[in-house]
Amino acid sequence: MTEKIDGGVFTAMILCAGAALEANRQHINDLNVFPVPDGDTGTNMSMTLSAGAEQLRAARPSSVGEASKIAASALLRGARGNSGVILSLLFRGMSKSLKGKDACSAADFAKAMGEGVEAAYSAVMKPAEGTILTVSRLAAAAAADFAASGTDLELLLSCALEAAKDALAETVNQNPVLKKAGVIDAGGEGYVVILAAMLASLRGEAAPEPPQAAPTLLSDHADFTDFDTGDITFGYCTEFIVAKASDKSVSDLRVFLDALGDSIVVVDDDEIIKTHVHTDDPGRVLTEALTYGALLKVKIENMREQHTQLTTAAPQSKPLQSSPAPLSAEPAEPEKDFGVVVVCSGEGMCALFEELGADQIVVGGQTMNPSTEDILRAVEAVPAKTVLVFPNNKNIIMAAEQCDPLTAKKVVVIPTKTVPQGVSALLAMDTYSQSEAEMVDVAKDAANAVHTALITYAARDSDFDGHEIRAGQYLTLLDGALHGSGEDILELIEKLGESFAELDPEFITVYYGEDATPSEAALIRDKLAEANPDAELSLVSGGQPVYYYMLSAE
Repeated sequence: MTEKIDGGVFTAMILCAGAALEANRQHINDLNVFPVPDGDTGTNMSMTLSAGAEQLRAARPSSVGEASKIAASALLRGARGNSGVILSLLFRGMSKSLKGKDACSAADFAKAMGEGVEAAYSAVMKPAEGTILTVSRLAAAAAADFAASGTDLELLLSCALEAAKDALAETVNQNPVLKKAGVIDAGGEGYVVILAAMLASLRGEAAPEPPQAAPTLLSDHADFTDFDTGDITFGYCTEFIVAKASDKSVSDLRVFLDALGDSIVVVDDDEIIKTHVHTDDPGRVLTEALTYGALLKVKIENMREQHTQLTTAAPQSKPLQSSPAPLSAEPAEPEKDFGVVVVCSGEGMCALFEELGADQIVVGGQTMNPSTEDILRAVEAVPAKTVLVFPNNKNIIMAAEQCDPLTAKKVVVIPTKTVPQGVSALLAMDTYSQSEAEMVDVAKDAANAVHTALITYAARDSDFDGHEIRAGQYLTLLDGALHGSGEDILELIEKLGESFAELDPEFITVYYGEDATPSEAALIRDKLAEANPDAELSLVSGGQPVYYYMLSAE
């Protein structure tokens, strides 16, 4: 029976969970309905939790409050992909609940689990059920039920684990994609692995062994692509920092702001509350903010009118780095109002974004999602007050969005989901003469006008949406959906060209990757031209991995 845990025990639990996730990494990766090669849930969750495990292993904190704080901070910075960000938020909420505690009881742990779930749900504006969110929420509810009358932490975790397993089994009926495939959620599976390992550690047992074989059925990972904090539907972008001097709940401020606007981000720590909101009544917002403490900083912008004219003289350029600079104590001093960070891979793509004005490039993308800290390093290295970040991958957007509260600079994430979207968005912007609101608007409009086709290979056998797919076959994707698969790439391109023709594009660009030759790429271009004789076609050496070709139609 265990009634209390200290920092040493909590550290051991996290180390065990990290080892279990790593051992089960491929198993969780294999739980993926979509057969394209990707960063994968298991890899992202394992690398995220490993960041916390490494810090705890080095620090060996004695109190549970300090241990949870170290873990939460490291997970937030090391978060990769949507599943990694959600995992980091679960631990961030736990850390806030356990703050200042030397030891933790069953009631404390149950409360911390609940606050972790609240933190995760609050960060996702449109949370989808049938994901890690559902599994963690029902596990926390079971823990709270036990803690109402029980004091044994081992039994508490056992109850939470059983509830998590039941919730995981039910995800197949909650998520339409999973239901169609008849499988469970990969992120939820990762969370179950974590709970099982933490319980094993508490009992003094070895971490659970990885499964001997991949499951018969595959499963998709959670998709939070609807999460978009940049939609501008209110007139004033209002930002402020409050010095905390009140016991009022910050969650009440979130509720208040939600009734007055959108694009809400509220981040608090021991001393301040940093807030961003789009609203039509900034005066009312600031009046409410004063009830939490003194205003340290206020910034209000009229997003419907251009209010700031920037100099048209281009600042002296800094050398572009193909990977982010080391994170130093002193960020680069602002030399201009706006800077740009881009996520991409491939020598040709990096060079193209450099020509388009990127200050820093984070090398990453499909199969190699950068962490929040990777992106933060690049942001800090940009000599600008406001840094616009182009993730260029739907699974990197959430990690990029975590950077803003970690830096004194303002971070604006343009939610580009593909590299071609990023190219068009950056090309449409003018960081020297446009206001922030104007740049966000034109970038989003440009990205939305791009239809992206991707040509890659099947990473695994799959029966997806009526398509029987075999590992190694060519796959074509159009705007994120499977378009075709087979052994003959030119046949697939012909069908893709016909689909492009229905879109009536003015421009088609073929970015060919590191595994394609110029002559092969020219054949692809010519095949597309047959079905689109009125479109202007361009051929660009991108050098990107994973995708033989990235095609842009606009």
